[in-house]
Amino acid sequence: MTNTLSSQLRVGVYVDIANMTRNGGYGLQYDVLREFACRGEATPLRLNAYVGYDIERAKDDPVYRAAQLSFHDALREQGYKVIVKPVKWYSDDRGNRIGKANADLDLAVDALLQSENMDRILLATGDGDFVKVVNALQNRGCRVEVVAFENVSADLRREADLYMSGYLIPGLLPPTGDRNVRWGEAGSRVRGTCYYFNPAKGFGFMRFMSCIGDGLWNVDPRQDGSPFAGAFFHISDLNGSLSADDLPSRDLIFEFDLVSAPRPVSLTNGESGLRATRIQLIKANGKHLEVTPSTSASMN
Repeated sequence: MTNTLSSQLRVGVYVDIANMTRNGGYGLQYDVLREFACRGEATPLRLNAYVGYDIERAKDDPVYRAAQLSFHDALREQGYKVIVKPVKWYSDDRGNRIGKANADLDLAVDALLQSENMDRILLATGDGDFVKVVNALQNRGCRVEVVAFENVSADLRREADLYMSGYLIPGLLPPTGDRNVRWGEAGSRVRGTCYYFNPAKGFGFMRFMSCIGDGLWNVDPRQDGSPFAGAFFHISDLNGSLSADDLPSRDLIFEFDLVSAPRPVSLTNGESGLRATRIQLIKANGKHLEVTPSTSASMN
């Protein structure tokens, strides 16, 4: 059944591509970002992508020029309007040349001017300079969501109506060693957080988003309609030197394999029949710790 309320929602997406690429989002799948922003059959009114382009380099580097223009075309195929900001070069006190293509002001002005006809705004950036923009959009009646990966402003996270780590959105950034198995199915590699751990018995449960859909507030995998699922794990499944004293935690993001495994009948925290194995910590307290770059194809 179509969610009539959700299908009437009008959405705007504003992507600070330089910020996302520099901070863990290289390889981001922009079609998935659109799907997440428009979950619940919402209608995208604006999809703006702000990109830097080095005109000087493009004149002398045909490989760079071709790659950038191809990337822009790929964004347009997904329905994004590409706003190109030329890189401007400056010299610091030591004579070093520094290139900048700051799109913050353009993004902020566009979001504020275009928000009049929108219900939900998604900002893809972790830049704390947008905190005031978030507040202004909220004062205009918009729900503001933020998606980012690394170096995310704590103030931005607090002020947003929803902050979602890009690592946790299914398929937004392909996991390491992606096996082309659908995210959330046995045999896939996914990312999630530990929401329950029994230190005395050495087992716990990982929670991961099994699908992109409504009801993100419904984080209990046991509840009907929750877009999240749970996977049992044993302390022996953890790689690295992570202390069990750190579990459970919302701040630690793990990447792990899902395998089919009947759960012990005495456990009630997970109902998916899945076990998390080869668990690797990739993010903690906003700092990137350890992750192998994905070899999956990307639009970047």
